[in-house]
Amino acid sequence: MEIIFGLIAIIVVLGISYLMSNDKKGINVKGISIMLVMQLLITWFMFTTEIGQAIINGIAAGFNKLIEFGTEGINFVVGGVQVGDNGVFFFDVLLLIIFFATILSVLNYLKILPTIIKWIGGLLSKITGLPKIESFNGVNSIFFGQSEALIAIRSQFHHLTNNRLYIVSASAMSSVSASIIGAYIQILPAEYILVALPLNMLSALIISAVIAPVNVPAEEDTVDVSDVSNDRSVFEAMGNGALEGGKIALIVAANLIAFIAALALVNWLIQLVFAGLSLQTILGYILAPLGLLMGIAPSEVVEAGSIMGTKIVTNEFVAMLEFEPMLQDMSEKTVGIVTVFLTSFANFSSIGIIAGTVKGIDSEKSSAVSSFGMKLLIGAILTSILSATVAGLFL
Repeated sequence: MEIIFGLIAIIVVLGISYLMSNDKKGINVKGISIMLVMQLLITWFMFTTEIGQAIINGIAAGFNKLIEFGTEGINFVVGGVQVGDNGVFFFDVLLLIIFFATILSVLNYLKILPTIIKWIGGLLSKITGLPKIESFNGVNSIFFGQSEALIAIRSQFHHLTNNRLYIVSASAMSSVSASIIGAYIQILPAEYILVALPLNMLSALIISAVIAPVNVPAEEDTVDVSDVSNDRSVFEAMGNGALEGGKIALIVAANLIAFIAALALVNWLIQLVFAGLSLQTILGYILAPLGLLMGIAPSEVVEAGSIMGTKIVTNEFVAMLEFEPMLQDMSEKTVGIVTVFLTSFANFSSIGIIAGTVKGIDSEKSSAVSSFGMKLLIGAILTSILSATVAGLFL
């Protein structure tokens, strides 16, 4: 029955995407089918085979080792600060972003990551029939944040029609930056966060390929990675990466302060009228039917729905921090489904971030992003639902 519910959820997600489509006759059914099969195979391999488990554990161990290195730097700077038994979230989690951003910046400067991403994207393009730029950007979005992923294809922006712009923007919104994965796995189980990365890449391409189908001439379908970094040396890359990481950490901290405080204000206002009720509870009941289809147990679906709803109206960090205390009381399947759902930038604030980035690259195209902003958010939410549902089929 759970498998049937999961298949229904996938059909519902694809059906909603179809109703939103700009060109129903131009949908690449073959490519979408191939990517759905790829999702199922990847999830099956990672969750049910010994080799897949070994890969996940190995990657998680690598991230944990990097966290140890990053902690050395943090302790040197703030080690003398007296904190309570539970530590300080900014010190223990957010400052790790600086070290991870530095590593990414160096790998980007050395052209290691861009080359790997280009070849994987090219292979994905050959297999699915999707354009190379969209495939490259989908893979690129696994490693870099919303702004950085779009900036990496700035030299190809003049080729992007509104539909192509929708696809690359959707990939950016439906992913997360590798620089903050270290922070995520300090909060939630690493194996589900790591599996969410390829699932979200494929889900974003599936949903956006239904909503905004494209047919690109060969002469306009090229990827150039020659100008992905403006750094002139490894040391400059390290310095710029550290500064960028520090900026991200401060932005995340500022957003957490604002959103958590605003959430407390909204809940206080609600409770003036309805004692004992909260925004999270309301969202939980609204998303409960969807949660049931995704595979969440009926006894846990309202709490899980409240976390998913919190992520949409605030951001993933706020939702993860609310979900962390619940982990011990939730089933493994619910933990996996919700964690995969939370591992993306699909929230209202991301619309502004993407529109601002596009405006900085090509001011004429920023108005297009603003015009399909809500469609972009709905598509990103559908992406998270699809990824979480596929993960739930194998838990």
